[in-house]
Amino acid sequence: MNPLAQTPSLTDFGHDPWWLVLGKIVFAFVVALLGTLLGVWFERRVVGRMAVRPGPNQLGPFGLLQTLADGLKMAFKEDILPKAADKVIYFIAPAISMICAVTMLSVIPFGPMVSIFGHQTPLQVTDVPVAVLVVLALSSMAVYGIVLAGWASGSTYPLLGGLRSAAQLISYEVSLGLSIVAVFMLAGSMSTSEIVAAQGSGTQVSLFGLDIPTPGWYALLLFPSFIVFFISIVGETNRPPFDLPEAESELVAGFMTEYSSLKFALIMLSEYVAMVAMSAFTVTLFLGGWHAPWPITLWSGANSGWWPLIWFFAKVILLVFVFVWLRGTLPRLRYDQLMRLGWKVLIPISLVWVVVLAGLRTIDDWDTQSRLYAIGIPAGIVLLAALFWPSRKPEPKPTLVEQVENRPPGSFPLPPMDLQVPPSPGTRRMVAEREPANAPAGQDSEEV
Repeated sequence: MNPLAQTPSLTDFGHDPWWLVLGKIVFAFVVALLGTLLGVWFERRVVGRMAVRPGPNQLGPFGLLQTLADGLKMAFKEDILPKAADKVIYFIAPAISMICAVTMLSVIPFGPMVSIFGHQTPLQVTDVPVAVLVVLALSSMAVYGIVLAGWASGSTYPLLGGLRSAAQLISYEVSLGLSIVAVFMLAGSMSTSEIVAAQGSGTQVSLFGLDIPTPGWYALLLFPSFIVFFISIVGETNRPPFDLPEAESELVAGFMTEYSSLKFALIMLSEYVAMVAMSAFTVTLFLGGWHAPWPITLWSGANSGWWPLIWFFAKVILLVFVFVWLRGTLPRLRYDQLMRLGWKVLIPISLVWVVVLAGLRTIDDWDTQSRLYAIGIPAGIVLLAALFWPSRKPEPKPTLVEQVENRPPGSFPLPPMDLQVPPSPGTRRMVAEREPANAPAGQDSEEV
């Protein structure tokens, strides 16, 4: 086997020299910073294109230096400290969100084993047997930055934004965790490098005596989990249409209302780093990680050397585009709609899908006839129940007369239901005053 095409495993970590580990950490940090600079520019350009306007196009080629100029301008802004703020928490809160977002990239595999100055090393900072849980823990801790930022500001609107963020995290963290359970069941591991390795080659499914090749990406094999997971990470990162913690229509700017200068820049940086990190996490769990998509896989060297780094970042950019696409397309949800989607839609779907997948994994070793019985009988029962389930007919709307008759005693008086307003007593006199003096007798009464 070509060592450059070797898929990393847990035993390949922990043997790098200190300078190589430091270089990987710097690489992950640079990815986070460039992801923010290019992400802001990319979002403004794409949303501008959707709104039929150019977007930033003045500073640098294609306006690439606009975000850098905005960052420098933000650094020289006046730093304002609210009088009622808790100074220590007020300064620490933005750093919490930023550190958690950057640390997520430490367990993301960017590529396979490569040779760096003669050392064989995986393109990943580190990996542990529970790397996926590390990402989930860091994603959960990032909300502390938002909640503390809102509380420490000493103002009403930031506090409400922080409370909204806490409730939103609880709602979507549950569905996020349940959607990943299916990945654990198929991959048999919580290590990110081993999950990517499990998606490297498709599996063979025996159906009626025929071996049918199936794709290895979990986005196709576990499509319901992929949809629930992606919706959950949009809510987890507070991106539109789930950006309720910073809804300017009712909370001014939400939890960051009282922040300015570099602390405001840190909050913005953490949001975009979290978006890039969650996109990379989605690529790792569901889109094959650094493995090349078909038909590039027909080339034997597609998954060796430094080429997988290109495929990985191409998938990440595609998911970031979907984030921007949602912002430019969907309006912000109401808070009750946000909670209803999390608790009444995503969580039940995840639970049912995990049970179904567990049943399919249980009958995987059965013979063909037994599997057909095990799948066909429950499917038939569900189909018959869906066909013959009594539908809830809407109650007939009462007529206007019935509504009037069923009014409770003591209600306000109603106007005439025929919409004919009786003439005012002064109408006859006003008409008579307008008539000329030589009008014949009785004409007033006829006109009226």
